[in-house]
Amino acid sequence: MVLSDLGRRINSAFQDLSKVPIVDAASIDQLLKSVCNALIEADVNVKLVANLRSQVKNQVTALLNDKTNANWTDAQRRQRVQKAVFDHLVALVDPLHGQTKTDDESGAVVAAGNAGPGDIFKPKKGKPNVIMFVGLQGSGKTTSCTKLALYYQKRGFKTGLVCADTFRAGAFDQLKQNASKINVPFYGSYTETDPVAISAAGVASFKQNRFEVIIVDTSGRHKQEQELFDEMREIDAVVTPDLTIMVLDANIGQAAEAQSRAFKEAAGYGAIIVTKLDGHAKGGGAISAVAATSTPIMFIGTGEHAADLEPFRAQPFISKLLGMGDISGLMDKMEEMQMNGGQERQREMLKKIEEGGIFSIRDWREQLGNIMGMGPLSKIAGMIPGMGAMLSGAGGDDEAAGGKMKRMMFITDAMTAEELDSDGRLFTAPIRSKKPPPSESKEVAIAESSTAAGKSKKKKKPQPKVRMTARARRVARGSGTSVKEVEEFLMQYRMVANMVKKMGGKQGWLRQMQGMGAAGGKGKMPTPGMLPPGMSREQVMQMQNALPPEIKAQLRQPGGREKLLQQIQSGNIPEGLAGMGGGMGGLGGLGGLGGLANMMGGGGGGMPDMAQMQSMMQSMGGMGGMMNMMKGMMGGGGGGGGPPR
Repeated sequence: MVLSDLGRRINSAFQDLSKVPIVDAASIDQLLKSVCNALIEADVNVKLVANLRSQVKNQVTALLNDKTNANWTDAQRRQRVQKAVFDHLVALVDPLHGQTKTDDESGAVVAAGNAGPGDIFKPKKGKPNVIMFVGLQGSGKTTSCTKLALYYQKRGFKTGLVCADTFRAGAFDQLKQNASKINVPFYGSYTETDPVAISAAGVASFKQNRFEVIIVDTSGRHKQEQELFDEMREIDAVVTPDLTIMVLDANIGQAAEAQSRAFKEAAGYGAIIVTKLDGHAKGGGAISAVAATSTPIMFIGTGEHAADLEPFRAQPFISKLLGMGDISGLMDKMEEMQMNGGQERQREMLKKIEEGGIFSIRDWREQLGNIMGMGPLSKIAGMIPGMGAMLSGAGGDDEAAGGKMKRMMFITDAMTAEELDSDGRLFTAPIRSKKPPPSESKEVAIAESSTAAGKSKKKKKPQPKVRMTARARRVARGSGTSVKEVEEFLMQYRMVANMVKKMGGKQGWLRQMQGMGAAGGKGKMPTPGMLPPGMSREQVMQMQNALPPEIKAQLRQPGGREKLLQQIQSGNIPEGLAGMGGGMGGLGGLGGLGGLANMMGGGGGGMPDMAQMQSMMQSMGGMGGMMNMMKGMMGGGGGGGGPPR
């Protein structure tokens, strides 16, 4: 069972719990049975699963039997049960669960569930920091060394790679090729066969040249190979690493516990990198290794490319596994994107935004480039609550999305400077319809005014029909695309421009993005229950009154709000909400999922990190707006909201 299947199984168990009329011991036992069966099928150690089951059951039973909680509704009881399961799943992948750590720079207290790589190991600027990699053969150590070197290089560290793997043929060639691709210096030898000597010489050379992060790649070894384990101890004694990282293949299965214990005793590693989580790996073995050695996971490998290394945080990881998004991961992507842009580019962008004006095609082109630079679209979608399920339902894939976005960039390449700085109206011209004779139009007007239907028709402002001009045909020829593709691109642009306009123009839009991304997610986040930005309480009340009758009826039922939020987060938007268009703008007009939660009279049904979820969804223009944009890139249909104008 792959990790995505595990998440679906656990979500299905939660949904079954929401259907039972009374939350009692029998329903809790059924929930735990389903969750534990899913974990065992995912290769999680049986003892760990049994321990989780007993702990959750004891905690939930104590809560429900507490007389002070006798007035809880069934919805509140379900929430407590789900939260207990969620917390214990986080504890499975987080050996420091429940503990806190103080950040050295800011002094802020970081919860263990949200601790990232910087909380496990923070290299010091201006000083050599040696990191040694250990692990089994074929676990992905050499590739992970390259990924980590690129990760620290992007953050301003002077990094170098040392190849101490003399056992595997082609190991030095592989590291040399990978290091050359990312422009990282490397050290190795084709003639020297002693890995201890190579390690010592390589680390000494990089220290002499004042490198700040020195990564040593060692040979793969098995716990039964005593000579190789002795060799690993010798390398450790020579290079005296500041951090030793164990690389675990997500496919390792039940052997993970014994192997990880052996490496822990020999090398005393302080962090784990789990690789190959993008494929059909079950991943349960890696979870078992974390619990067996009480060692935190630092990164996870999610692809074969050098940039496919994601910082690991326990709570967001479980949240993403259950389809509730990974806001912290999205923050990291945005922060990394801004780092790559450089300070000068950021100053130019800020100056341009402060001047106000229209959201031009050039601005949209720059945003497309930023989205493409953040990685595969499916990974970004998986970080946004509910978006992963929606995108998979659109039937697209990363290759199709990448091709679609590249063709959109080709279209902008064929435009002139005047066209790029415009709002797209240069490409369209109105179609003039023939006016009826005065007498005929008068008779029609009298006939229409005498009926209720005619009155309603008169109130609606007709939309002018437009056609594509010769400019669009020229751009299509110059970009190697069709006029239809140019028209679709302009429709996408208009949709995003309208979204930006509704959110207060470019200044307000970027201010929200800066508050989350530019500060690495450290900006002030709104708390659940706050009004959506730019909206008064009267406007929220108007939106509540505009909800369809069936949605209102559902909200009046016990636990109705929580059920509706869970339904939306899983990507299954009710027809009554999905069909709300025009001024409401579908879910996009509701200020995101958090705004919808506030409309319903709560802060998100007790789901984790709701404040961050709310802020992010608002900055993205709401779930419907973001879904429309991403589905359009994939070639799929639109979501909530009316057509672009």
